[in-house]
Amino acid sequence: MNKRSWNMLVVVLVLVGGASSLLGYWKTKQKLGRPGVKIVAEPIHDPDGKVVGTNSVYLPEQALNFSSQPVPVTPLELGWLPQDTTYGRRIYKAPDDFQIWCNVVLMGSDRTSIHKPQYCLTGQGWWIDRSELTTIPMDRPSRYDLPVMKLTATSVGETASGEKVKARGVYVYWFVADNELTADHLQRMWWMARDLIRTGTL
Repeated sequence: MNKRSWNMLVVVLVLVGGASSLLGYWKTKQKLGRPGVKIVAEPIHDPDGKVVGTNSVYLPEQALNFSSQPVPVTPLELGWLPQDTTYGRRIYKAPDDFQIWCNVVLMGSDRTSIHKPQYCLTGQGWWIDRSELTTIPMDRPSRYDLPVMKLTATSVGETASGEKVKARGVYVYWFVADNELTADHLQRMWWMARDLIRTGTL
């Protein structure tokens, strides 16, 4: 190996070592920021009724004229998402049987809990027909426009008799942290990287 090759090897080793040291330093300094949702000491269950989490994200039992019931976390989600993920989920039903499924996913120290919902939708057999950024006017705790991503999707299922049935759905999501709101996945990733570098906060 000639002198130039040795120099290049030394530079590479220094860069790798420096990057490893920096990442190790950041990891020891990491701390979780305040969640943008309310956490309560209420257990959440899997479909068999087994407790899979002692805490959950608060969702009201009653919203306007909608009653609700809790929804269990599926085995697929428990297998794919990190163990320190906290969930909140309810299905809300109006008197005319119109339904709204409400799901909240709160990450812990493992950032892979939060990802684009499009991955889950397509994995469950939904075809996304349209995506649009929009806002929802809110009046509590003060007036503001909530930025959301609205997905219009189609799914084709099959009845017990083998008949094909098409379903249409609207999926609305946004990302929330302490004092931050966005419907843009890239914006969320930028904020996370910025806070991690500046303050070590996830």
